[in-house]
Amino acid sequence: MVLHLSRTDARRLAVRAQLLTSPRPDDVHAVVSHLTMLQVDHTTAVAPSADLVLWSRLGSRYDPAELADAVDGQALVDVQGMIRPAEDLALYRAEMAQWPGPDAKAWEQAQHRWLLDNAGCRQDILDALRSDGPLTARDLPDTCARPWRSSGWNDDRNVPMMLDVMVRAGDVAAAGRRGRDRLWDLAERIYPADEPVPVEQARRERDERRLRALGVARARGPECPVEPFDVGDAGEPAVVDGVRGEWRVDPRLLDAPFEGRAALLSPFDRLVHDRKRMVELFEFDYALEMFKPVAARRWGYYALPVLHGDRLVGKLDATADHRDGVLRVHAVHEDFSWSPAVRSDVADQIEDLARWLELDLRLGARTR
Repeated sequence: MVLHLSRTDARRLAVRAQLLTSPRPDDVHAVVSHLTMLQVDHTTAVAPSADLVLWSRLGSRYDPAELADAVDGQALVDVQGMIRPAEDLALYRAEMAQWPGPDAKAWEQAQHRWLLDNAGCRQDILDALRSDGPLTARDLPDTCARPWRSSGWNDDRNVPMMLDVMVRAGDVAAAGRRGRDRLWDLAERIYPADEPVPVEQARRERDERRLRALGVARARGPECPVEPFDVGDAGEPAVVDGVRGEWRVDPRLLDAPFEGRAALLSPFDRLVHDRKRMVELFEFDYALEMFKPVAARRWGYYALPVLHGDRLVGKLDATADHRDGVLRVHAVHEDFSWSPAVRSDVADQIEDLARWLELDLRLGARTR
């Protein structure tokens, strides 16, 4: 049976699944476990993305030290720039062991050939970590017989690229940070010793967990190497009024009550990270503009999407200035004329953001 949803139904599924309703959750590990991952991005225009995602769910009670402690204690593990619950690593280890696998893309095959050509460097890194790890990339030997070549910023960055490929192969794992530098160690010291789940079963379970976190998603989508947007055959088929194509939904979320609230979101928040789904379901115009020239920006360097109830209603352009001790609000962009209630709810969230950052709030212009 194909389920029929209105856009409102679909949006509420997505918001509820992302833990952005009331009442708020109250446990960091439980939130990460439900969301399945936090994307690592250390841009600090406001706060690192992983911290913003947790603050959006938990509020100002959230202490970033909780996330850092969980990663340092290996209850949460950084895998290819995604912080995941350690217990979920069993869903990835079998795939790592057979990487790049029989269905490898051309770029994966090229990485694998480069790894084989530099088997000596791979072994030298493993030996160094085994005897002295955890270590930073700059502490590890570069004995590559064939340097890494690319047209981008990774050209000649042999050790960082070797570590990235060795993560894919399940050899090494991130082990926290030393200052601004990431630490690396043998994967066997970081990942739990749980029996790996067979590849096909693991993919099904990951699809099911991803759908539970997204609420509504496409069965098929564009390739995303680390964390897909689509969910395969998980859940039940559905159509959304006014939107072409078939969706998949988690039917367990359909009849749950919806109590919306206001929230300020990271640009990498999973509610908005799939920009195509964002446009189709929320009819929201947004792009991260940090890489655009100043004159080309509409909403700001690191504008935060604004959620109210089941609608994305605007953007907050703000900067955390820790040197001067202020959260500077440059503009609040309203996608339409907000009601007094919406303005009040959003203002409360801006005040909570300043309180969480332990900064004084300094308001600038309000624009649409």
